[in-house]
Amino acid sequence: MPFHPKEAAVIYIAVCDDKPEELEALTALLERWRAERDAAARYQAFQSAAGLLDAAGRERFTLYLLDVLMPGLDGMAAARELRGLDASCNIAFLTTTPEFAYQSYGVRALDYLLKPVRAKTLFPILDRLSQEERRPWEGLTVKCGSTLVRIPFSRLAYVEVNRKRLYFNLADGQVREVSGTLSDYESLLLARPEFMRVHRSYIVNMLQAEELSAAGVRTFSGRHIPVSRLLYPQIHRDYLNLLFEGRTTL
Repeated sequence: MPFHPKEAAVIYIAVCDDKPEELEALTALLERWRAERDAAARYQAFQSAAGLLDAAGRERFTLYLLDVLMPGLDGMAAARELRGLDASCNIAFLTTTPEFAYQSYGVRALDYLLKPVRAKTLFPILDRLSQEERRPWEGLTVKCGSTLVRIPFSRLAYVEVNRKRLYFNLADGQVREVSGTLSDYESLLLARPEFMRVHRSYIVNMLQAEELSAAGVRTFSGRHIPVSRLLYPQIHRDYLNLLFEGRTTL
């Protein structure tokens, strides 16, 4: 899909809660934030996870605000489905109890907000996403044959090297093949905290990692990547720091 800089500045939010009064309170907060910040933002409200997933299959949202406890398909199950549709999407859970907080890390949730949701907890998330959407398009440019291809960092799952050929594997399953060595791009990628060298042949975007163990990394797209035994302890520490950095204290 072509990149359109003007469209990137718009925050598009999906709000899902089965209780109409909760949904009304959340949308009122979004309206307030939009008015106070004069922000380019829009939103859709859903009373079921099934309805949200149907919409997510047709269009991309910047942020999903998901109630955890809902009849039928609950918020955690919906988040796992969303990860299959868009591995880099932003998800924040809404609930009356912190007991599901640990599970939220398993789907790489952006945050976990206790109800009733207040401006002081929701607005910083919206501010941060709005700021990120206003940045210039961050990524790298590679030459595939005679074609220059722009790859956004957020869409890059991992890079693999094999016999002086580099394979840039994207979150949606596409692969860009380039001549070169991993060292050609290593300094650029490793300057960002989400990218980690897990093996002599792989650099992984750990924000695209669903699981990490001594056996390897499994991405949200289902690919398994080996991890060096020597590097694993440091990778484990760095990954935890990445996941927990900037989290709201419960």
